[in-house]
Amino acid sequence: MTETAEMIHEDALPGDEHKLDPAPQWQPRYPGSGRLAGKVALITGADSGIGRAVAALYAREGADVAILYLLEDKDAADTRAIVEAEGRRAITIKADVGSKKMCERAVAQVIDELGRLDILVNNAGEQHPDKDIRDITEDQLQRTFQTNIFGMFYLVQAALPHLSEGSTIINCTSVTMYQGEKELLDYSSTKGAITAFTRSLSENLVGKGIRVNAVAPGPIWTPLNPCGGASPEKLESFGENTPMGRPGQPNEVAPSFLFLACEDSSYMSGQVLHPNGGTIVNG
Repeated sequence: MTETAEMIHEDALPGDEHKLDPAPQWQPRYPGSGRLAGKVALITGADSGIGRAVAALYAREGADVAILYLLEDKDAADTRAIVEAEGRRAITIKADVGSKKMCERAVAQVIDELGRLDILVNNAGEQHPDKDIRDITEDQLQRTFQTNIFGMFYLVQAALPHLSEGSTIINCTSVTMYQGEKELLDYSSTKGAITAFTRSLSENLVGKGIRVNAVAPGPIWTPLNPCGGASPEKLESFGENTPMGRPGQPNEVAPSFLFLACEDSSYMSGQVLHPNGGTIVNG
């Protein structure tokens, strides 16, 4: 058994994108304009969902991409092919962000194979529905925090020596941080931590010219939901409670990650963007 496999626990997470019906929409919607030319991005959870859409859009805008994923080899290979079809370099790194050692090795591989690191996208996460707080096991609680927030600390610690003025860090939080979610107590709590981490890390690094921002998606159609994040009842009406009355697609979220990664957002740090179907939050 591999070290990565030993880290895996309950549920069917992270889930296979190629098995979803309907398939999530990851395709960039417009031609590139070179906004990330010459950059290298490390994107966690980039094998599927939002991470895949971000990888595709970054590649179209000129970036080489390191695809960090947990288990889904086919999905990761598909994302790599998407990046390479845009004429960019891509590497796949199978690692668990909940392991500090694996995060250190992942960053080292990016530097060794792609030569530099300019953009860190902390996107990987997991969630588990529980209607009663007493049903959240100690293992689940620890694991959710380990993946969703500890992994961000580990990756930033490993990446920081390689980041320089003009580099960017973008974290994925959630609308659940602002609204709450009664069946995702542990997940929502980690997303609150991520928002606080984003604001505090921005204050810590802005003097070095490194900008730190976040994106807080609403209900987005990705493997995370049917493979562990939503109960069968919730999937039947997934996203219908938004003002737009539907779930979002990954390629509707990826442009927020592009904006925060490029010079278009040069006067923004410590901020959160909200692609959430029109839900108004106190962000």
